Amino acid sequence: MASETKEIQEFEYQAEMQQLLHLIINSLYTHPEIFLRELISNASDAINKVRFRQLTDKDLLNPDLALQIDIQLEAKENTLSIQDYGIGMTKDDLIERVGTVASSGTLELVKQLQGEGKPIDANLIGQFGVGFYSVFMVADEVAIETRHADIDSQGYRWTSKGEGKFSIEEIDRPNRGTTVTLKLKESANEFSEAYKVKNVIEKYSNFVDFPINVGEERANTVSALWYKSKSDISDEELNEFYKFVSNDSREPLGHLQLSLEGAVNFKALLFIPESPPLGIIREEDLTTPHLYSNRISIQENCKDLLPEYLRFVPGVVDTEDLPLNVSREFTQDSPVMRKIRNILVKRLLSLLGEWAEKEEEKYEKFFKSFGPLFKTGVPSDHENRDALLDLLRFESNRTEPGKFTSLKQYVEGMKEEQTEIYYLAGEHREVLERSPNLEYFKKNEIEVLFMTDPADAFILPAIDKYDEKPLKTIEKADIDVQRDAEALKEALASEDAISVIDAMKEILGDRVEDVVESKRLVDSAATLVVGDKGFDTQTERMMRMMNQEFKGSKKILEINTSHPLIKNLARIQKAESDKELIETCTLQLFEGALLNYGELETPAELLHRMTDIMERATRS
Repeated sequence: MASETKEIQEFEYQAEMQQLLHLIINSLYTHPEIFLRELISNASDAINKVRFRQLTDKDLLNPDLALQIDIQLEAKENTLSIQDYGIGMTKDDLIERVGTVASSGTLELVKQLQGEGKPIDANLIGQFGVGFYSVFMVADEVAIETRHADIDSQGYRWTSKGEGKFSIEEIDRPNRGTTVTLKLKESANEFSEAYKVKNVIEKYSNFVDFPINVGEERANTVSALWYKSKSDISDEELNEFYKFVSNDSREPLGHLQLSLEGAVNFKALLFIPESPPLGIIREEDLTTPHLYSNRISIQENCKDLLPEYLRFVPGVVDTEDLPLNVSREFTQDSPVMRKIRNILVKRLLSLLGEWAEKEEEKYEKFFKSFGPLFKTGVPSDHENRDALLDLLRFESNRTEPGKFTSLKQYVEGMKEEQTEIYYLAGEHREVLERSPNLEYFKKNEIEVLFMTDPADAFILPAIDKYDEKPLKTIEKADIDVQRDAEALKEALASEDAISVIDAMKEILGDRVEDVVESKRLVDSAATLVVGDKGFDTQTERMMRMMNQEFKGSKKILEINTSHPLIKNLARIQKAESDKELIETCTLQLFEGALLNYGELETPAELLHRMTDIMERATRS
């Protein structure tokens, strides 16, 4: 503590900070012990920074201080203090890093969760960038005493009750580092007891890189788990380490451990989560592997270790082949990093391939969670394209809802005369199953893959073929199907079909590319398909999202000349008895097909016309 104090300066929290503190203090009901994890994490980061700086700069304050975290408890005083000998903070740090919200949008995110009726779980707040403020769940008052590691630095004390203000004063502090002291609330007095603090450390912070002492007793396991042999690591250790590196409270779906020597030397311990960690809003916020060199942390969330489509994989990669003072720019260009990355990708894909072959349920769980991100590797990773194609999964008209098939399984189940892999794209399976374009394939028991993920529109051009079988949307006009004998027998005579088609072409004019006789329709009277230069439904929808002025290509109207409605229209056309009815029905068929296609802009006209038709049909 200080032997002499100077002028105390008072500051007001910014309005956003005050609101956030209020929400944290009054709305976080679960897992309040998370505050200790956050304080330990901050202390560990501070020590890591000073350790890294020591590699190149010997001119630091107290160069021989132990790199450890000390926790002192006073049950009678109901206080807890945590001290580290890390990089410390300046006055500006206290104002800018402790006195303001750490990340923009945090308040909006917390309010959004609250507005949706979702619990604002304290287990999430570290992911929101406001972990330090969790101390106000358990403390009436918080004091921070700190001094930066620069030799000419000054000591400071920061204090706050979390009520809208904080104060800063200069103090005499001989050592670098930071001490955070909490005056605990009466309701949180258990955190002044050693047994409780040790339990929390074991649960959340057991694998912090530095010793954590509670009083005189070591409370954590300081062990680089990835240096142990596979047989010496228990499932409990793996699960605990995963939770530590991922900030996820659940157990992982699986893991990959490597220890390689040769052209490149490295050890790795990577995890496949069961689902994206709670609190993750954007894919870019997913935790990627930490990069180490001989057990020393080089870079957290090193995105250069894995491609974007594997960004959901947390863990540790430790190599002696990189210098300790490596920079981010160096890692992006490093041949060592490229070799490590290539090996990691192949081993991860191999692991997923084993799951897909031997543990189908586990793989399906993985694909449901990460498939939309994972499949984006197809157009970007040409080297591993074949492995990625084998790992893709789709629903189809042969699978139960929520179940998948692979491209390999599709090809194995193809009919003898079938030469193409058929698919249908759209927003929901329920919509696709009602598509008139699917009728022929249902009747003839031909499998059609359902592409319902928005990412499918981007990856399909990159797939093109699988096992020399081209992928083909059944929305295309030139689909290779043949009408069966029964449909041909029931169809209009050629001249009658031509006559009614010509009449429809004249009525629709340039609203369509063409009107043709359909081979694919079984029960429906009409449908829309796309020509050679057109895009399928899902692709057009994605292009419209990217460019609101995008206009899709004109469609081809296909009519079912075996359908009673088309036959009746042909009869009326031949008799030239009611041109107005033919026009009304043609427009209704066309706009009904547009509605089914998701492109009808004026449904009011369709409804008005439908009422007129019903009125006409019910006249006595």
